[in-house]
Amino acid sequence: MGWWDSLWASSSSGDDPLRKLDPKLREFLERESPVKYSAAQAPKEPTAEEKKKAALATKEDDERRQQQQQPLVPRQSQYQDGRYAHLWKTYRPLAEIEAETKSDHERLMDVLEGYKDRKNQIGKAALENCAIEQVDWRQCMADPSFTERMTLCRDHIKKFEKCYMMQTRLLKALGYLSTLDRSPEVEEDIQLHADALYHRMLSQEAEVAAAKQEGRPIPKFPPLIGRLPTTTPLHKQQQQQDEDLTQEQREMLKERLKKVAEEERATEEEAIKAEWRAKAEVGSRLENLWKQQERDRQARKERGEETLWDKVSGTFAGGNGKK
Repeated sequence: MGWWDSLWASSSSGDDPLRKLDPKLREFLERESPVKYSAAQAPKEPTAEEKKKAALATKEDDERRQQQQQPLVPRQSQYQDGRYAHLWKTYRPLAEIEAETKSDHERLMDVLEGYKDRKNQIGKAALENCAIEQVDWRQCMADPSFTERMTLCRDHIKKFEKCYMMQTRLLKALGYLSTLDRSPEVEEDIQLHADALYHRMLSQEAEVAAAKQEGRPIPKFPPLIGRLPTTTPLHKQQQQQDEDLTQEQREMLKERLKKVAEEERATEEEAIKAEWRAKAEVGSRLENLWKQQERDRQARKERGEETLWDKVSGTFAGGNGKK
């Protein structure tokens, strides 16, 4: 009775699909068919038990999908194919364990040391991106030509200094190491992107020099790191950050940009703002740590477990509050 099933499936429009059949044929079908057709028949509503089973099955599918997306072993394992996964079930990184046993002072120092170390790491990343310029400089110093000997490899030194300065600006402007919880893969992508932007700048400068030499109109290029499009969600955040600048910061920014070449001002401006945002983030983290320490001190005091250091710090905190 496959042809009867096709007629039954066509009844989704709400009309009687058999209304155009011959009355005798229709009567025969209704009499001989094991399924008694009704034109007003509606789809059966699932029961509460069926709904519950369907929701449970959907939840299990979601959990199974999440488990499949999660790696079987952490990235510290040499075998990422899942071998020895049972040995890694209770694994916890050493940094996570040490963070739980650190004192309040150690946590504060970690934030400050992380900010200081960020500058060193930016310098190292800039040196890595300028490796070719370093090699050229060393080769010039080791085996210089007559002209290079007379100029003391001045051209190679200027080339390296320019690369290092611009790479540092680009890394800061792109937010390299500006967030402590970001993965190393993201930081590496930022470093590669900074290097790509620098070489784009060199190609643009070469096109401008060729246009000047040939007497052609000088081409105009957008800034390497410009404003975000107004359609992006981060545009409002960037605009809010610019509005939060104090008058003193605006004056300082204006004075610092006067010392920079016009084609490099946009990158330098974003680098300066990125540094200010990094300082603001460090200040926010320190403030949150101080607040957490005060909450922990009050909790110990309520439990009657207040230490001598809690009393001393509470005295200083009270004095500062009165001021």
